Amino acid sequence: MELRDLSDHVEYRAGRGIEEVARELGRDPSEFVKLSSNENPHGPSPKATIAIREAATGVHRYPKAVHADLTGALADRWDVGDDQVWVANGGDGALDYLARATLDPGDSVLVPSPGFTYYGMSARFHHGNVAEYDVTEGADGFEMTADAVVDAYDGERVVYLTTPHNPTGARFTLDEIVAVADRTDEDTLVLVDEAYGEFTETPSAVTLFDGQPAGGHAPRDDIAVLRTFSKAYGLAGIRLGYAVVPDSWADAYARVQTPFAASVIACQAGVAALDDDDHVEATTDSVAWGRDYIHDELAARTYESHGNFVLANVGDAGRVAEAAKREGVLVRDCTSFGLPEHVRITTGTRSETERAVAVLNEVCDT
Repeated sequence: MELRDLSDHVEYRAGRGIEEVARELGRDPSEFVKLSSNENPHGPSPKATIAIREAATGVHRYPKAVHADLTGALADRWDVGDDQVWVANGGDGALDYLARATLDPGDSVLVPSPGFTYYGMSARFHHGNVAEYDVTEGADGFEMTADAVVDAYDGERVVYLTTPHNPTGARFTLDEIVAVADRTDEDTLVLVDEAYGEFTETPSAVTLFDGQPAGGHAPRDDIAVLRTFSKAYGLAGIRLGYAVVPDSWADAYARVQTPFAASVIACQAGVAALDDDDHVEATTDSVAWGRDYIHDELAARTYESHGNFVLANVGDAGRVAEAAKREGVLVRDCTSFGLPEHVRITTGTRSETERAVAVLNEVCDT
């Protein structure tokens, strides 16, 4: 037999790990600093670490009860009903659930370019088509505007808004999100990806839901919000994300989720992490310091960022990233995003960030 036609599908390429690069160069992994994957350099939430150890003795049970515990904790956090929280195996899992719930074969979605590759991948997995709107650099840097989205809009079923946006660090305001929702069809879902939401002062789009009008806006039932435990909580390795959806979608989750959408370990870690405000505060404070340091000290043009990273124009991203790698610093060459002059630098610990800036300043001059 033959597989279905996968010619339009693309591979998701994650950033290379330290061990992989160390083997390639014949070096010790301890020589490297990885600031290429927007991970939390301070590690996982300590409370989550304890919960993970304790959960190990219960992995012979299906996670029904603890899944409900996590759903309830998230619902309390966002002041929504339990049925409005769709827990998943990572944010990408939540994207799949939303695609299952909204897309019929042949429907189209509108995604940012550059942007998260998995938006389009998920749509194509569910027999959808993909159109793009451009995130372009203007005189004042990269901006996220409703006009850029709506100018490219042609009745797509789902419109993806990433805020803060990866890799540029730009953000949508709530007014701009509402403007997109107002100017698209009533059957179009505006999906707001807030994976980096803890690092920005912009209120979450969850505040736009039914019964939670914000900033004078009317309540919305055409917006869904994506969140993750991977960034601020430092739980990227356990794969835990979720969507918050309108109240009218209450019955849909049970029909589209995989059996037991997140593991016992992931759910218990998530419950514990939600109670670890100290870790999140320390992380976000560190990110704010790191962004300022990179903006002030890097000898290249940088862009305002609301994520845990900074985009920098270094002229030749491939050459600079390769040279930095050989000096033990891994940053993201953004050529794959369509930005061949730019690298993305995750904010690390103070020593990691200072080392990265020193190395980049050296290799940018060579």
